[in-house]
Amino acid sequence: MAFAKNVLRTDLIQGLIRCIITAYLRLAKITISWRVESKEIPSEMLESKKPFIIAFWHGRLGMFVHAWCFENPVNIIISEHRDGLLISKAVAPFGINTLAGSSTKGGSSALRKVIRAIHRGEVVGITPDGPQGPRMRAGKGIVEASRLSGAPIIPLALSAKSAFIASSWDRLMIPLPFTTGIFSWGRPIYVPKDAGKEKIAKLASALETTLNEMTAELDTRLGRNLIQPQKSLSSVR
Repeated sequence: MAFAKNVLRTDLIQGLIRCIITAYLRLAKITISWRVESKEIPSEMLESKKPFIIAFWHGRLGMFVHAWCFENPVNIIISEHRDGLLISKAVAPFGINTLAGSSTKGGSSALRKVIRAIHRGEVVGITPDGPQGPRMRAGKGIVEASRLSGAPIIPLALSAKSAFIASSWDRLMIPLPFTTGIFSWGRPIYVPKDAGKEKIAKLASALETTLNEMTAELDTRLGRNLIQPQKSLSSVR
């Protein structure tokens, strides 16, 4: 078992896996029919040159490369772990920039990177339940990032009619070729500069509820079984 893990971690195998992921994403991008709802919300923000933070669940990370259909630069927070580096290289050909960071390790560093990107006028995507969960539970980090940067949070729900659901903690959804899917943008959530701990906690809870309702609504419309959030928040982010 240890030998197999060491082999999988070699540069050669990691490079091969990255190429496979990139190739599959290209195939999915060509063959899947996506419908975008409320696209005017991010469009108006971008046209007004107002940066924002996108919030979407970690389990829908694989679909984000298809959801971002704008020419403007976008960044997503990726784990500092080797797997994060692999994902970073795999999505780079699609114009997705990555910022290495974690809510459980190097959180303050990730926060600074988010704020710098926002101040450059760029958009940042954050998975409020990443990188280790609990699934579909929003931590406070994204709200704090919004408060400090002054950028609003825009929820983004994603789903596909036919998809493989991994057994990972986040129940990663991988859409299958030639299926149909939906991206749905929510209304911006603004965080006051003077928001205290109680207000931040309430906004994190409101974001979590909004994202879960949006995700469940899309899954239901596409005939999918609902993926339930994990019951408790085991760590504070």
